[in-house]
Amino acid sequence: MLRKLMSMFNKESIISHINRGEDVETNEMFESVFNLAESISDKTDGAFDITVAPLVNAWGFGFKTGNPPTKHMVDSLRAIVGYNKVKLVNHRIQKTDPRVMLDCSAIAKGYGCDVVARLLEKRGIKNYMVEIGGEVVTHGISEKRLPWKIGVTKPSDDSLNVNNELQTVLNVKDRAMATSGNYRNFYYRGGKKYAHTIDPATGYPVQHSILSATVLAKHCAEADAYATAFMVMGMEKAQKVLAEHPELMAYLIYSDDKGNLQVWYSPSMEDKILK
Repeated sequence: MLRKLMSMFNKESIISHINRGEDVETNEMFESVFNLAESISDKTDGAFDITVAPLVNAWGFGFKTGNPPTKHMVDSLRAIVGYNKVKLVNHRIQKTDPRVMLDCSAIAKGYGCDVVARLLEKRGIKNYMVEIGGEVVTHGISEKRLPWKIGVTKPSDDSLNVNNELQTVLNVKDRAMATSGNYRNFYYRGGKKYAHTIDPATGYPVQHSILSATVLAKHCAEADAYATAFMVMGMEKAQKVLAEHPELMAYLIYSDDKGNLQVWYSPSMEDKILK
């Protein structure tokens, strides 16, 4: 179902039709994701932005690879990036510029977890864990009759995804959890490291100290989007948003001035940290 809605790799998905500028009617599920994305964009001053696709592609993390874009290319692409350049009117997406593209990859997996969780609830299942691509929703207890325990991977330059050393283990009960990090999706070119999180405001890969952001929230789509936003925002701005939204909890792993791993987490998360 989600592939038919939001996959940029499926030429017949709703989002592909929108990105090609074709007239297509949205549905309730697509509109739910779009409205949540726009709301979180508002709450994060645009750090979360589903129109960032042209910049992601230009930096080689979407479909196209090659040399990093020039400053002129970045500046021209920034003109067609911005969550305020799209709106939903009468079940159709309206764009201020036909070149604007949508990319829901930073919220879709989380939303998928929520959809499966709702289906399980409808079937009367009370104890479950749903996991899609590292995003998780839990309810009730595990098969060991204990609260669900979910590990957070220690960041390292691991583009092959072979390092599974844990930084911590969290007690995640009746909550959703999502993690975003720059330590697995990156490339080196000309001796410089380019990470996959692009700041919509600057058009460039983020360069601040956060290596991994894990967010706990009521819904996984929300956790997914905020985890991405915190990677874009950096420590101070992320902490400010968290102070304004006590319903969210975050576990942030960052690199200090000497390159050592350090951790900051929401005070409300203290009793959930098991290791």
